[in-house]
Formats: sequence, C-alpha cells, structure tokens
Amino acid sequence: MGKNIEVLVLDDEAIVCERLKEFLEDKGLKVEAFTESARAVARLREKKFDVVVTDMKMPGPTGMDVLKFIKGEQPSTQAIVITAYGAIENFRETEALGAYDYVTKPFQLANIYNLIVKAAKHAKKEQA
Repeated sequence: MGKNIEVLVLDDEAIVCERLKEFLEDKGLKVEAFTESARAVARLREKKFDVVVTDMKMPGPTGMDVLKFIKGEQPSTQAIVITAYGAIENFRETEALGAYDYVTKPFQLANIYNLIVKAAKHAKKEQA
C-alpha cells in the first residue's frame, strides 16, 4: 500500500519535516515536505495528495487555514494535524473542520505512519 500513498508534510520546524520525510520514505511512501505554509498551499493547488500532515501553529497560513483549504478544494484528501499545543478547543475545531486525526507532539514516528496508512485508505475510498 505504501508505494501508492502520496503525503505532504508541513511543519515550520525543519527537523520535524526531515525526520518525518525520511521515516515515511523508508516505509515506501511518496513524501513532499515544506517548512513554509504558503509554499505548501501553493503546492496543494498544483497537486492532490492522499494525506496532509500539518502543524497547527506556523507563520503565514496556519494548520487550520491549510485544513480549510484542503476540505474546500480536495475533500477526499485526509488531514492529520500535529501540534505542541494540545488544547481541547483546537481538537474540537480540527474535528469540526474534518481532520482525520489530531496528534500532540512529541509523537512516535511509527504511530504517524500507521495513521497515514489508515487515512490514505479512507482517502482512496472517497476518491472511488
């Protein structure tokens, strides 16, 4: 399944992008990583991804803005929101906007991978 999964990773911390990209690619996923949210949104306008993993708080468009864009323009794309700020209000807002899941930092790379695989299956069902 992994070779067919296309993932966009967005986090303003370069180390988070690097670690996620390397780990996910080692698992066979196709990954594009961005540290600037405006560039990630521009890429989302060009290409459809199965799953987007986005940080919540960033300069420029926030994770909520990215989530709203995805659900408005690419409804089958699944979004996993990652954040160091695990407030229940943020969780509820991401849930209301249609996020697949909400994960607080620090997280286990294997857990994110498993979530991505499940979310991609959901995305492919919606595309069919």
